Amino acid sequence: MLVADQPIIQTASRLGEVKEYYFSTKLKEIAQMNEQGEQVINLGIGNPDLSPPKEVIETLAAQSSQQKVHGYQSYIGTPELREGFAQWYQKYFGVTLNPADEILPLIGSKEGIMHISMTYLEKGDEVLIPNPGYPAYRAVANLTGATIREYRLSEQNDWLPDLEALAKEDLSTVKIMWVNYPHMPTGAEATTAFFEKLIAFAKAKGILVCNDNPYSFILNDQPLSIFSADGAKEVALELNSLSKAHNMAGWRVGMLAGASHYLQNILRFKSNMDSGMFRPLQLAAVEALNMDTSWYEGMNAIYKMRQEKVFELLDILDCEYDSKQTGMFVWAKIPSKYKNGFELSDEILYNARVFITPGGIFGNQGDGYIRASLCNEVDVFETAIKRVATALKAIA
Repeated sequence: MLVADQPIIQTASRLGEVKEYYFSTKLKEIAQMNEQGEQVINLGIGNPDLSPPKEVIETLAAQSSQQKVHGYQSYIGTPELREGFAQWYQKYFGVTLNPADEILPLIGSKEGIMHISMTYLEKGDEVLIPNPGYPAYRAVANLTGATIREYRLSEQNDWLPDLEALAKEDLSTVKIMWVNYPHMPTGAEATTAFFEKLIAFAKAKGILVCNDNPYSFILNDQPLSIFSADGAKEVALELNSLSKAHNMAGWRVGMLAGASHYLQNILRFKSNMDSGMFRPLQLAAVEALNMDTSWYEGMNAIYKMRQEKVFELLDILDCEYDSKQTGMFVWAKIPSKYKNGFELSDEILYNARVFITPGGIFGNQGDGYIRASLCNEVDVFETAIKRVATALKAIA
């Protein structure tokens, strides 16, 4: 007999290790608290609250009113957008990309993680994933059936992988290695020298390295691409996005860069997943890519003020942090009196109605840390500071 609240079929086995995203479940809890009048301040999500450049919005509006722009578009994006990405990489990263076949526009860079993984990974393969690191790498690897192999990052090694230690391991079944610099969640930066060592390692081991690079322009004066390393195109791909650098997260505009033969294989998968990106959206994205340095400077002046407020909050919590970290978050080490970041996060949430992300959601190497987002106005951080200070006095 059918039961109304039970599905009539079972989920595919590939979902066995894939759980609901932590933020999805936590946001439900926060929403319930807000419905009860709690007014929780959410400092957890990296969701840009600033607007894109006005020229971008104007271009979208103008182009959307044109005739014959509302149909399906090319799977490889418009020539204008690919050329825009190529010029952006040349201007800010000093990297030359052929817009004809070394750039593949994406509906947000997050989908690129799926496209790359589904193109190259299957059961029996291994994939190297950073711990701590972006949870999507792990989730997508599970969906492909590949085996996850973590490499541990530590504060002592500046949150960079220990390539010498990795090189001593049997990596014969590893096909892909995910890296993410500037790093999320820690805000650590890579250097050209590190990327050169990484490329040499990848060539020696026959591994495709994928650098996820959406945070280069946030509180960072020197954007860096993995392609700054000689010979990187032989063994590397890079994802990038307009979400963070241009406050266009909901617009879903990203890109994948790399050698033509890699992109052509990935296109075989991608072309079965979508039907192209809205043309006016692509032309508006070109406008964003054409912004000069004053755009990034103005945005970062705002983020810097917010970062200073987050530092104040973390000082109250007796946390330790690197004041030079980049990106739209602040990563901080918690006091030893707390078992882990989850304990501190929940204490603040339930006593001060302020939510800060526990570092453990990014892997157990993050257990002793928390991460605060900069995506709120200064007065919100000031309110959070007052709430937390009051709550800690009450607890004491």
